[in-house]
Amino acid sequence: MSGPNSARHSVRGSSDLAFRATFRPDVRDFLIWGSQKVIGHYERLLSTAKSEEERQLYQSRIEREQRVIDDLRQGALPERFAA
Repeated sequence: MSGPNSARHSVRGSSDLAFRATFRPDVRDFLIWGSQKVIGHYERLLSTAKSEEERQLYQSRIEREQRVIDDLRQGALPERFAA
């Protein structure tokens, strides 16, 4: 079978594990990219924080997102993304 839908049909017949092996890296890269964007936003907020409490809040959120990135790079899927 050829055409634009042939890849989709070939995946249906394969095992779930094989599908995740080919699909998951793209998802992981997307999640890492998203977390990096979030860190960038928090870094901008951190640079304009008006109080120590605000700075601590943004710094803790940056650290949390960095842990998410670290987990993703080690192959784990953080709970907040797990289905």
